Amino acid sequence: MLPRGRPRALGAAALLLLLLLLGFLLFGGDLGCERREPGGRAGAPGCFPGPLMPRVPPDGRLRRAAALDGDPGAGPGDHNRSDCGPQPPPPPKCELLHVAIVCAGHNSSRDVITLVKSMLFYRKNPLHLHLVTDAVARNILETLFHTWMVPAVRVSFYHADQLKPQVSWIPNKHYSGLYGLMKLVLPSALPAELARVIVLDTDVTFASDISELWALFAHFSDTQAIGLVENQSDWYLGNLWKNHRPWPALGRGFNTGVILLRLDRLRQAGWEQMWRLTARRELLSLPATSLADQDIFNAVIKEHPGLVQRLPCVWNVQLSDHTLAERCYSEASDLKVIHWNSPKKLRVKNKHVEFFRNFYLTFLEYDGNLLRRELFVCPSQPPPGAEQLQQALAQLDEEDPCFEFRQQQLTVHRVHVTFLPHEPPPPRPHDVTLVAQLSMDRTWPTMWCTVRGPYTPSTSFATWPWPRPSRLTSSSVTLTSCLPILSTTTSGRPGPASTAAPPVVVPTRRIRASIEQLGLGSRRKAALVVPAFETLRYRFSFPHSKVELLALLDAGTLYTFRYHEWPRGHAPTDYARWREAQAPYRVQWAANYEPYVVVPRDCPRYDPRFVGFGWNKVAHIVELDAQEYELLVLPEAFTIHLPHAPSLDISRFRSSPTYRDCLQALKDEFHQDLSRHHGAAALKYLPALQQPQSPARG
Repeated sequence: MLPRGRPRALGAAALLLLLLLLGFLLFGGDLGCERREPGGRAGAPGCFPGPLMPRVPPDGRLRRAAALDGDPGAGPGDHNRSDCGPQPPPPPKCELLHVAIVCAGHNSSRDVITLVKSMLFYRKNPLHLHLVTDAVARNILETLFHTWMVPAVRVSFYHADQLKPQVSWIPNKHYSGLYGLMKLVLPSALPAELARVIVLDTDVTFASDISELWALFAHFSDTQAIGLVENQSDWYLGNLWKNHRPWPALGRGFNTGVILLRLDRLRQAGWEQMWRLTARRELLSLPATSLADQDIFNAVIKEHPGLVQRLPCVWNVQLSDHTLAERCYSEASDLKVIHWNSPKKLRVKNKHVEFFRNFYLTFLEYDGNLLRRELFVCPSQPPPGAEQLQQALAQLDEEDPCFEFRQQQLTVHRVHVTFLPHEPPPPRPHDVTLVAQLSMDRTWPTMWCTVRGPYTPSTSFATWPWPRPSRLTSSSVTLTSCLPILSTTTSGRPGPASTAAPPVVVPTRRIRASIEQLGLGSRRKAALVVPAFETLRYRFSFPHSKVELLALLDAGTLYTFRYHEWPRGHAPTDYARWREAQAPYRVQWAANYEPYVVVPRDCPRYDPRFVGFGWNKVAHIVELDAQEYELLVLPEAFTIHLPHAPSLDISRFRSSPTYRDCLQALKDEFHQDLSRHHGAAALKYLPALQQPQSPARG
């Protein structure tokens, strides 16, 4: 016999289970996916289980994906939701996915690199990037992809200038200008044999494998040619402010930051004539486009709704000022593509902006060298030079104590030229470019602006450590206005160039005058020595003439460079003679001489074996002397070295006997190569190569 109260407890438990089951059937579960769209298809892409409700609860915690509330016509066929129906089959593992991006200028070039890094991080398929660029972006991106050497990635460039006449007649108020209209002409601009392409804005970031997006082509009907996510704001509803007149759109309209295009169908449908006629008709009553190509796409879709395939909203989570995007997702795993479609970009106001910003910054600061990984299941043609590089690396002995040095010699650095926007000065005869290689903690932009004359400084720096590029580009007003930056991003140490703090050179007009006076053309080989000084003070007012510099030298505020630790490095410059000199004078090479020099751009390059600390400048001067370059000291120009913390490599040089032994081994190899090229003339450098280098230098 059961104890008293047990039947009541069992009955209550059974009732509770029954209520839970009924709640599940009525308000949730995958059974909701059995509802059908107006067209009659069950389990269509974008199907959302259960009734429409805000996707992010009041506590702000992200949980599951769903639909936008309050959409016009929202109901069982609502499209702005995650896919709980049958997932489309993924594309074959090695199918080539095509991606088109319009990119112009310095800022967009930086943005597109972050976008590409997010794609490469998640991708499992080979990619073919079709980049419509202006001359600036092409120069940057062509260099970057050539040096990046990412396997299974092809890049094709298309001249934006050739496409401008096709859209220049359209008045556009959007900040993207003419380039914001060029997605309209992609069906005619891209190769005729290309049938499908994903089109992306530069300000999107992937949070998923792009092949999942490509797989949505399988849901297109026989007539659909454009896949888009619904616009996640009320812009096209026309109620944002008084007299707000947007372009016509179907319901809430669509956002064109992420587009799936069936190019073959658009060409067959006469897309070019279609969008042109629509745009001309609407421009009779509207003064201009406000959202560039998006307005025209929406006007065409309003007239031809059968063209569009609605995509789940998580494939274009839009972070504009008036966005309703937070109703589209409720946990991080819902996100597929994040779209910073506001002029404010990372400063946009959003409930979860800190999460999105950190996600974006993860890829902004991600070391692109880590993405040089092969798709093991997809054999592909290696990038130019990659095969030879891999063979050379394979021949290295990892047990060699100097393996790290030898590996660095072969490293191909990822190069991003002209990192910041700049207007190059008009070229003049005998212009001089200041080239320095340094870490970002040594830029001192306000001091760089003390450079006088027609300098176009370029800087190279390693990836780590450096400030966030977003801070560099947004807050370094002085740096942006003073100079363009050529940055070499690498996961290793700086390459073979001066690793000292940036010298300041003044006045450049006299360097130009000296070059002209000496008749330094292509026939005369000369290296112009710029005398080097240093100060031990962090706060320092730069002299603007030789007279001012000599006064500081006499007062003990300045010293000749490394006077206390390594005087032989600059002693051949003959500072006593320089004090009185009024014309350039010739000096002879001596052991360990490592001056700063002005040389023609076709001069011998730095030897790539000397990375980190030690002998990079010394070896370069040896090579110049061996090739019979004259060493001519300039009487008016000078450099000033500024104090800074010791580099990691000089600390290793001072503390590690292995480091110093490897440097000596590299010096011996350098002399062997020197002997092969110059014969007996190289014997004069042998004593210098055998001398130990002072560990006190820095």
